[in-house]
Amino acid sequence: MVIKEDALKEPTGLLSEDNMDQESIRQAIKTLLTAVGENPEREGLRRTPDRVARMYGELLEGYRQDPNELVNDALFEVKYDEMVLVHDIEFYSLCEHHMLPFLGRAHVAYLPRNKVLGLSKIPRIVDMFARRLQVQERMTRQIAECIDELLNPLGVAVVIEGLHLCATMRGVKKHDARMTTSAMLGAFRNSLATREEFLANIARGSNPIL
Repeated sequence: MVIKEDALKEPTGLLSEDNMDQESIRQAIKTLLTAVGENPEREGLRRTPDRVARMYGELLEGYRQDPNELVNDALFEVKYDEMVLVHDIEFYSLCEHHMLPFLGRAHVAYLPRNKVLGLSKIPRIVDMFARRLQVQERMTRQIAECIDELLNPLGVAVVIEGLHLCATMRGVKKHDARMTTSAMLGAFRNSLATREEFLANIARGSNPIL
């Protein structure tokens, strides 16, 4: 099955495998260091621009991942229609507003329609969308829509709990604030009992973010 690229890569035009310009990132970091009053040539900072450029290559690799290649052939025909739940999936992302990290845990469930996804692929899907400049609300929806498009299940549910450093390090400086977002599709939206079963399961098994 081919996953619709426009639904999964929104917003587009930021990075691709061929146009991540490492040299421009290095020069931008040198400019930033100078602008804040530092000397980019001093010993401790001399290699910082290169480190940061390589770091962004890793933290933003989700733009360069093809969801179809990621899933590959890990779709299996199984006569099973009960809930499949993977909870406490750790993720790390960058807020697109301040480019500061937000991190947390994702809980993902679906009701199969005679087709299941290999276990490791769900955390990989979470990582694919987390490793972009993101907002938590969009990331939650993208994960749910990706699994829905891929499996055509009876329903998909995603709940994400995030700690945002833009709200703890700066601004309101609320160190204990956590953000929870959810996306419910199909049976998880239409059936209260199904939704409550999912929420009860993640409440029992969830670990705190920090």
